[in-house]
Amino acid sequence: MPYQTPANETERLGAVRALNLLDTAPEIAYDDIGELAAQICQCPVAYVSLMDDDRLWLKAKYGLPANFNQCPREIAFCATTVCGTEMVVAPDLLMDSRFNQIPFVTGEPHFKFYCGIPLVTEAGYALGTLCVMDFVPRQLAFEQTESLRRLSRQVLTQLELRRKLIEFDQALKELDHAHVDLVAEKARTEELLINILPVSIADELKKSGKVQPKYEPSATILFADFKGFTLLAERMEPAALIGLLDQYFTAFDEIVTRHGLEKLKTIGDAYMAVAGVPTANRRHPIETCLAALEIHAVTARMKAQREKMRLPALELRVGIHTGPVISGVVGRRKFTFDIWGDAVNTAALMEENGAPGRINVSETVAGHVKTLFELEPRGAIETKHGRRLEMFFLNRLKPSTRAMRMAACQMKNSSPNAADCSVAFPARK
Repeated sequence: MPYQTPANETERLGAVRALNLLDTAPEIAYDDIGELAAQICQCPVAYVSLMDDDRLWLKAKYGLPANFNQCPREIAFCATTVCGTEMVVAPDLLMDSRFNQIPFVTGEPHFKFYCGIPLVTEAGYALGTLCVMDFVPRQLAFEQTESLRRLSRQVLTQLELRRKLIEFDQALKELDHAHVDLVAEKARTEELLINILPVSIADELKKSGKVQPKYEPSATILFADFKGFTLLAERMEPAALIGLLDQYFTAFDEIVTRHGLEKLKTIGDAYMAVAGVPTANRRHPIETCLAALEIHAVTARMKAQREKMRLPALELRVGIHTGPVISGVVGRRKFTFDIWGDAVNTAALMEENGAPGRINVSETVAGHVKTLFELEPRGAIETKHGRRLEMFFLNRLKPSTRAMRMAACQMKNSSPNAADCSVAFPARK
């Protein structure tokens, strides 16, 4: 049978389905309203319905079979009711052209009376109906129709409460997702901050929003750069050049981290790290020398591999000095942890006056590590201020020290032979 549809049918169906109420279990709040409607109107049948696109579905029913939960929309009385906003009353269904061809009128159960009121939301969507029916023609008193209107408002209140609960639940889910995203973003930010700054400095920055400059009476600074890098940069493809530098600097990062040094920065092909800052310790000259020897060994191995493949190779020049520094964070948007002082300039001079493939250390460093490492005196240089700086090549750990360090390494790593520790404690060729 043909039936009318509301002008806002698409939006109306969206409002119905947004409730997530279709095909749900009975609820006492709706059942009570249906039974009360039947009692007030003195009708044997009452129901609360929702109108889907192709069916009338009953949320509550009174006086209908237990297995009767829905019917096709084209034979539903309420298909007419949801097209308007006013109560629809048919005192005698056989005499009403809107309904007298419906099978429920012409056949079993032979309904004769219908009264339905559309459940219209504030947005103007008729979600369904509240109805009463009888098997004989009848009229409703004014008080009965008004009570039916009040009960329909109670149904709408239940539906509106459900809608708000769904929105609240959705808002909670979105809030949970936002919280998860916020936690993840905070973790990413903290990880990035730790990658940029030492952990203790990052913690201080998070707590107070700034970092107090700190004087450290003794720290060891390491400078390194590659011989012939400028010439190589003119001949290599940019991507290959950056890839080569990344290979070296990634290896350096792992080494300095393992020995407790703090990487400060790279400038072009120059690499700078410091030990004893921001956390003071007494071993910083020794750990820096160990890191330098390991960096030297890794660089030599990579150079040999590239030469075997007839690829351009680099030689590294390293300079080390120990002295007082001031550390701190500069910048507001892009934080940089750095150190300042004459000791930094001296370390740079050690690197500039070194030799490719060698580690050049100052007299101060030599004094701290001479009992553990083999050092080669190489004379002094004069600074522009007239100071004389004695220099030494750092060659290797002394044999007795190397043997003890390798044994300790083997015990720590449960290594069956010394080969696994030979990179960390290289011997001079």
